[in-house]
Amino acid sequence: MLTMQNTELQFTAVSDAARGTIGAFLGGLVIAGALVWAVRLGVKVRRREPRRPRPDEQPKLPQSGPVREVREMREPDDIPLAADGGERLRPRNLHASGSKRSANQDVPRWNPGGGSSFGSGGSGKA
Repeated sequence: MLTMQNTELQFTAVSDAARGTIGAFLGGLVIAGALVWAVRLGVKVRRREPRRPRPDEQPKLPQSGPVREVREMREPDDIPLAADGGERLRPRNLHASGSKRSANQDVPRWNPGGGSSFGSGGSGKA
């Protein structure tokens, strides 16, 4: 009788293992199917995109060489106030940028005894 119960337990364990194996196999099939679908979708989207430019269609460097960075001091561009009864300021009356080139192009330097950053050991007095 004890042998019979052990046999039934072994069959139950085998069937649980078989269910787990079948479940893992089906899960793998679902993942593989999702990957195949994603690749096909990517190929379809790529076909709709314009072709890549050929090497002769790539942008060229200007004759003067590479463009360099320009550094300049800027100052705010003040908005003129309309006089009483005057015409309102329209967007077309404003400049494209909110600042203009400063007349003074000297770069402000650190002043000893002026401000300091955290941990520099300075007094921080202005």
